[in-house]
Parts: sequence; structure tokens; C-alpha cells
Amino acid sequence: MSTDAIVLLKEDHKQIRRLFRAFHNADKATRAETVNQILEALTVHTYIENEVMYPEVRRLVPDLEGDILESFEEHHVADLLCAELAGLSPDDERFDAKTTVLIESVTHHIEDEENDWFPKVREALGRKELQEIGVRLTEARDKAPRRPETPSALKTVADAVLS
Repeated sequence: MSTDAIVLLKEDHKQIRRLFRAFHNADKATRAETVNQILEALTVHTYIENEVMYPEVRRLVPDLEGDILESFEEHHVADLLCAELAGLSPDDERFDAKTTVLIESVTHHIEDEENDWFPKVREALGRKELQEIGVRLTEARDKAPRRPETPSALKTVADAVLS
């Protein structure tokens, strides 16, 4: 498997899109489990991007600072929605609506990254740098929180709310 950072993140995006489709196709009985899988995938993904990818690109490609700041804000929205969803019962009248808003927001974010941001990053950074970042992403994934209510994930949400 490639250690190229962009390839790794695109693989995450594919998995997340599959989970989104599964939610839309799921019956009421399986939607809760699908949402749990979505929450885990997004919690891990936003963590590794926030902790590794965004700071590295910000440091190495200062021209992309505006894109990075926008991505941090999009993650902020996703983190808040994930934390709220984690506290909702699947029977809550807002459960499906909140999940749909999360899916729409994250889908927009993924499209921005893949169609605009990733090509700029690939052009600015060499293969070696992207592989080094990819190794760090993989290492961060191992220690990433898996649930939005995990203390390190809650800290991210609290920092976003209080800043």
C-alpha cells in the first residue's frame, strides 16, 4: 500500500463515501450501526488531517493557508455534528436530519479537497515529502480517537467552541 499522504486520505474518503451510501440505503434497524461507523471514520480522519496533514502543508506551502483555515473550519462543523450525533438516540426525531446535514457538509469538504486542494498540494510537494507525511498520517491513525466522545476528540470540539 502507498504511503503517499494524498493516496491515503483519498482511501479514507472512499470508505467514508461508502458509509454515506450505506446510511442512505439502510433500514431503520441498521442506521444506528452505520452512523456509529461514520462517526468512527470521521473522528479518525479529521484527527489525522488536523494533527498531521494540515500543519505540514501550512508549513511547507504557505500559499494554501486560506484553504487550510477553511478546512479546519469544515472539520470544526463535522466534529460538532459528530459529537451531537453520538449523544442522540436513533429514535430521536433529529437523528436522520442531523446525519444528513453531516453527510452533505463532509461531502462538500471531500469534493473541495480532491478537486482543488489535493492537486495544489501534489504540485507543490514532491513525492518524497508526501510519502513522509503519509508515514506520519499512518502513525497518527494508530493513536487517533475512535469516538467523538473520547477525551482527545472532545478537546478538539471544546477548542473549536471556545476559540
